[in-house]
Amino acid sequence: MKDYLVKATANNTTIRAFATVTTETVQKAHILHGTSHVASAALGRTLTAAVMMGGMMKDEGHSVTIQIKGDGPLGGIVVVSDSKLNVRGYVQNPAVDIPLNDLGKLDVAYAVGKNGYMNVIKDLGLKEPYIGYVNLVSGEIGEDIAYYFASSEQVPSVVSLGVLVDADGSIVNAGGYIIQLMPGADENVIDFLENKIRSIKPVTALLSEGNSPEDILDIILGEKGLEILETAPCSYTCNCSRERMERNLLSLGGKEILDMAREQHGAELSCHFCNNKYYFTEEQLLDLLHQGQEG
Repeated sequence: MKDYLVKATANNTTIRAFATVTTETVQKAHILHGTSHVASAALGRTLTAAVMMGGMMKDEGHSVTIQIKGDGPLGGIVVVSDSKLNVRGYVQNPAVDIPLNDLGKLDVAYAVGKNGYMNVIKDLGLKEPYIGYVNLVSGEIGEDIAYYFASSEQVPSVVSLGVLVDADGSIVNAGGYIIQLMPGADENVIDFLENKIRSIKPVTALLSEGNSPEDILDIILGEKGLEILETAPCSYTCNCSRERMERNLLSLGGKEILDMAREQHGAELSCHFCNNKYYFTEEQLLDLLHQGQEG
């Protein structure tokens, strides 16, 4: 099953819903970053959430960045998605290896840490980005994203994210859903959703049974007049380039560039998101410095 996102409504548009399969996306992140089992799960959940949050963007060029910083051994997580569902991300310590939790599952909450914060930065093409800040509530990521929606955007949300990792570290499947209550939703709808969510299997189990994102939404919302609005492909795509790296160098300032040229006789920059390396010779650094001074 190729990676894609589904957007839908239900209950006379008082419910909006998103569901996605991100198996290939998370597998690519695992290969690029050499993530351990638990790091793959944590990064994969965040990538999956970011795909759906990117799907909430209305205009081309808009983007959303999720930054998670807990006190666990994983360090930080940074993921970026845009309105075209190009997503990329990384974890600070991708090789973290910790024991399974008491339920015999990957201990994402311990790896992330329960003490810390999550920033959601939305670039909507305005002068200043929107920044939402919340404390972590569990480190499980799905619960933290749901808390962000409720606290920062005042939108009650159910967020379910899952990544199934094979014994060899490869990704068996990954995906998730976000269901949100819009103005006009009554208490009966809330009760219905709570009971339904408690009764269904985890996302990874549903995907393992061959269910598509549409099927998952139908299982949850089929009784409430589910209407599929659109589907769109998503993928792990990095937008780094030599020109972007040149801008990063220029942002360091002339003295820093000159020091690199004189002392290191060159520079090597690596992209955090895809690990591509960009080399600049001493002569190229001096040319860049000259161009910066002219500009």
